[in-house]
Amino acid sequence: MVPARRKGYPTDLTDGQWELVAAYLPPNRGRGRPMQLDLRAVLNGLLYFTRTGCQWRLLPREYPKWESVRYYFDKWTGNGTLERIQRDLVRQARQQVGRPDPPTAAIIDSQSVKSTEAGGERGWDGGKKGAGAQAAPGGRYPRALAGGGRLGGGRE
Repeated sequence: MVPARRKGYPTDLTDGQWELVAAYLPPNRGRGRPMQLDLRAVLNGLLYFTRTGCQWRLLPREYPKWESVRYYFDKWTGNGTLERIQRDLVRQARQQVGRPDPPTAAIIDSQSVKSTEAGGERGWDGGKKGAGAQAAPGGRYPRALAGGGRLGGGRE
């Protein structure tokens, strides 16, 4: 089923981009009802979702139902299709600019990757995981209680 022409979003695939990716997304073959869903529209929905960070249920109506887009996202993530597409497209892009296929170096930014020498939990949680209430008791001033003052906080 070919969708009606619509004004696309900036995240939608061009015809050339779709030609590169279409081979990775073969239609269902075998028993059962033939697929009526346009996989290009599904992939466009995934690209929109990834770029905008919207919730699944808030995908624009121009894309297939969010349940269908989510189904294919889970399916293609689980069977490695999305990873294979990413790997092969990076390989092609590197070859076009004359770089070796596997990268020979990597940079890890110390601002992005935080680590400790010993594994496990570190630091103080500030009472966040304690059993007590996190909010201040109603009608009281927490500073007065912490400083040994009276509950009313007034002067006599």
